This record gives sequence, C-alpha cells and structure tokens, in this order.
Amino acid sequence: MRYGLWSVVCLLVSVPLAIGLLRRRSARPPIEVVRFATFDTGLSRGGPGQLLRELQSAAATATAIAEIVQRNDVDVLLVSGLDVDEAAATVAVLRDDYLGKAQGNLTPIRFEYTFTGAVNCVPSGVDLDHDGKTDGPGDAFAAGAFAGQHGMALLSRYPILLDRVRTLQQLPWAAMPMALRPDGCSDAAWAQLRLSATSHWDVPIQVRADGMTIHVLCSAPVQPAHDGPEHGNARRNHDEIRLWADYLTPGSDGWIVDDQGRHGGLAAGEHCVVLGDLNGDPQDGDSEQHAIRQLLEHPRLQDPKPRSDGAVVHGKRVWGANAAHRGDPALDTCCDESGKDGGNLRLDYVLPSRSLPEVGAGVYWPAPPSPAFELVRAARHRLVWVDVRVH
Repeated sequence: MRYGLWSVVCLLVSVPLAIGLLRRRSARPPIEVVRFATFDTGLSRGGPGQLLRELQSAAATATAIAEIVQRNDVDVLLVSGLDVDEAAATVAVLRDDYLGKAQGNLTPIRFEYTFTGAVNCVPSGVDLDHDGKTDGPGDAFAAGAFAGQHGMALLSRYPILLDRVRTLQQLPWAAMPMALRPDGCSDAAWAQLRLSATSHWDVPIQVRADGMTIHVLCSAPVQPAHDGPEHGNARRNHDEIRLWADYLTPGSDGWIVDDQGRHGGLAAGEHCVVLGDLNGDPQDGDSEQHAIRQLLEHPRLQDPKPRSDGAVVHGKRVWGANAAHRGDPALDTCCDESGKDGGNLRLDYVLPSRSLPEVGAGVYWPAPPSPAFELVRAARHRLVWVDVRVH
C-alpha cells in the first residue's frame, strides 16, 4: 500500500513538472542560422554592356556560378568581380534569370533584397599613369576600361535597411593618418586619389523580426600583385584593409567620413560581418606586411578558418609555386591553374564579429571524384561561407 501511495504522489508531482518543462521549452525562440557568403565570380568583360548581353543569352559561366550558389543555399551573398551598370540591369538578370531559376534539380534562391552602388572605375581627371594623358584606363580612380567594371552587388533574403547604408567610395586616400603613400606619387595625384579600388559599403541587414541588425561590410581591394616600382597596388591594398580595421576600432575611426557626410566608424556593440575578396593571404603572396592580419587579428572579429578538401588536392596536382607556400593549403580560396602565377592563395573572407556565434564554415571546393570539382572551375575564386546563429 505504501508503494502504491508513493507512486500516486510521484505521478501527481511529475505531471505538472513535465508540463512546466514543456511550456518553458516551447517558449524558447527557435535557433536561427544565417549563411553569409562571398564569391568573386570573375563576371567582368572588356566593354560596357557586354556582360549584360552575355547574361541575356543563357551564359554557361553564369549558369555554373548560379548552381554553385544554390548548392550552398546562401542567405546573404556578396558578388564581386561583376560589371555593374547605373540601372542595375546586369545584377537583376543574374539574380532573377540565374540564381532565381532552378539549376538542374536544385532549389532556386529568391534574393528579394539587393544593394549595389557606384565603384571607382571612373575617370580621375589626373594623369595617374604618367603617359601624358588624363583620360586613359590607367587614369581612373581604379584601373579599368569603363565605368562599373569590376563592381559588386550584395544580395539578401533578409531586408536591407537602405536608408542606413553607408558608402565610402569617394573617401580620399590622403585622409588616412600615416597612409602608405606610393613612391613618386605627385602632390596633385595624391590629393585626388581615392582609397577604395572598388568601394567600401556598410550595409545593415535586419535578420530578425525584433529588429536585430547585422552590418555587412563589403569591399574588394586592389590586387597587390603585378606592382610597379612605386608599390602603389600593395600599399593601397594594405590601406583598404586597414580602413575596415579602423572602422571597427572606436578612437581610430575619427578620420573616416562616408559619402553621405557622416563621420566615424561602426559603434561598439553592433554586430557585423566582413565580406569580400580582400586580395590578401596571411602568409603567402605579394601583400604588404601581410595586410589581412589587420582583420584576422582584430579583437572585434573572429576567423572561422573555412576549409576545403579540393584545395589540398588541387595544390598537389598543380605544384609549382605552391611548393614554397607556408600557409595551410586547405584554407586557400583562389585557384592558380598554371602553378606559375603565385600559386593557390587564401584571398576571400567571411569574418563575423565575436558577438555572432559561428556554427559552421567552408570553402566550396569539392575534391574528386565529386563532379563539382570541375564545376568550380567556372571562376578562379571559390565561394566561401560562414553560418552564424542569430537568436
């Protein structure tokens, strides 16, 4: 009888306890994960409108790029190495006719929100390449053949807060304290030069209904390779990366003024993700003072170190310059098919702030026998992604 009585008592106590636990569990907000990715697609052509016409004719390269993005089910994507136009027609075709349509048996991705803006491939009015002319490709604020070449676009499944976007396209390089001025740069040229080779964007994205916002910091600094005796490319690359480091460091951001006239950088406590082909390897390559370490070692950021098996396989197949590299080949994101152009390098980055718990990361570079090992050859750079928890 005692045993039976205690059984009834325990049952009566346990039922409301179980109900309470279930209620508490169901009251917890669901864990949400947002996948951020960067992809230098190499969708840049030799003349204005050429890429748009190609995309309107079922381009095989763009189809492969769209398949890569769909295979990775990306939520927020920075596309760089992309020719852009003032009407954003090229971006719209890529978004709607390629990413927004099923490639094979994959699920289309509807990026409902888009941001793109002007980039610095525009005339400077100054003879920057010292050829006696002021209207050549070498005289643009960033080298290129036409306005919008080598641009960027940010695509998102989450709302972009357009009224809060900040652009730093026109920021003078000379405004940076202790900037790495190129050797032999005249005072006239130095006064005109802009820091960004493409642009720098702070694009706030609302990732939760309660207003939680993540600032996506987008850029595509100049390649430090193929430099002249003035070391202009390597020094500019270093200072373009430093711009984000200062932007994220209250007290070091006083010199920064955006194109909208607002001063300073990102306020302490704001969530952010740095995205882009930053053209800097932390151990190998031609960058100045291993410039990318300014961000990899920044106390406000974390480096998830995305990896792939395909990079290791490719590095062994195309040995060449890779033989002298010191970095971990699994971290490489850019492919050198010849083995003579610097080898494979880690150039593309997704760096979340430490306030965003990282729950996964990768470089989409499958190893054989996966058929996607050939698919990724659609571009020199590989798609890099990082998942963060937002709850």
